Amino acid sequence: MANAVKEMRSQDIGSPPQRHQILPEMAIIRNRNVTIASEHAGVKLLATGVRIDRDVESGNVMAVSKSAGAFANEVGRTMANLKQIAAELSLSVTTVSRALKDGPEVQPSTIARVKEAAKRVGYLPNHHGRALKTGRTLTLTAVLPMETRDHLSDLLKLPLIEGMTLAARKAGYSLSIYSTTPDDDPVESVQRQLQARSTDGLIITRLVSGDPRVKLLLDQRMPFVAFGRTDLDTAYPYVDIDNEQIAYEATRRLMDKGCRRIALQLLVPEDQASAMRLSGYARAMAEAGIAIDQSLIGHGMFTMESSAAWFDRLLACSDPPTGLACANELGLLGALHALGKRGLAPGSDVHIVTRDSTRLARFLPAKIEFHSVDMAAVGRKLVEVLESRIINPLGPVETILLKGEFDPGE
Repeated sequence: MANAVKEMRSQDIGSPPQRHQILPEMAIIRNRNVTIASEHAGVKLLATGVRIDRDVESGNVMAVSKSAGAFANEVGRTMANLKQIAAELSLSVTTVSRALKDGPEVQPSTIARVKEAAKRVGYLPNHHGRALKTGRTLTLTAVLPMETRDHLSDLLKLPLIEGMTLAARKAGYSLSIYSTTPDDDPVESVQRQLQARSTDGLIITRLVSGDPRVKLLLDQRMPFVAFGRTDLDTAYPYVDIDNEQIAYEATRRLMDKGCRRIALQLLVPEDQASAMRLSGYARAMAEAGIAIDQSLIGHGMFTMESSAAWFDRLLACSDPPTGLACANELGLLGALHALGKRGLAPGSDVHIVTRDSTRLARFLPAKIEFHSVDMAAVGRKLVEVLESRIINPLGPVETILLKGEFDPGE
């Protein structure tokens, strides 16, 4: 190795790369930055800013370095690896690897010893090298639409992101968030992920009727899980909230308060979650023998502003609603603002039941009943289902439907 390094000529960073002698177990990618990938030492970023990787075209070694001396010094350094840790602790490499991933087959005391040794020697997993060998990136990607016109709406996604992040880390993955805007084509966003091949599995959200992303991912055999359901006649993995039951129970509880004019907030009409909410509402109204007044059903993203404007228009009608089933916390805040402007009190003049994913409703001074949804738990389930799909792509298709927990707000 040392002799081979001596034969490398110094070359300026800006100059075209030249081929040099092939080094055992090493390969360099052609780039203005130099990359070294060693089967044993892994991939490292040189102190001089020279980056190292494998030349996927030829396996020949090329170097671009400010000085051959600095290059040789860095090559001479070895990174802590699994074999070193295993030798130090008199364990097998397999045991060390499993212990670092909290494998259930490894004794807790052994896991503690291995992690202490790894921390002491500065071991970091070589995800890049592992990806080259196995074709896996150890990255999971969640495609999440951002509400660029209402940043507060995006705050509601934080518990979901938290759950996914912690579950991914526990499973040995990194979580990547691929943000899209309301103007982005959802199918094109997924196609870009497929072309990049930078992830082991996808999490897609906000499903619509006949969602084409499901068929696309099934055809491409990309492991994925959907947060939500679509009406395609095919099996696919999903985790969803039972929005139909939440809306049904909310409507029934408003009826129990004596409400007959019940307004319903829905999100965008194309959203399958909205279709489920409308179905639950219609079922409750039909059971009570109450005809549905379409003017009481509102569609939108239900930011605070849009909710306040919509509900204020309803309150101005000659026959205003006496009950409201809110889509989310922001819809609730907008409705409360509209009531306050008119001097009306929630819980007496108008009864409200909302879905709450952030525990906001229980801290409001108003009398609000709500269905609580643990979005962090949803995030964990999404990652668990996706990991299972990656490990066993031909196994049973897992589907999970989570309930909302009702709280009378007392």
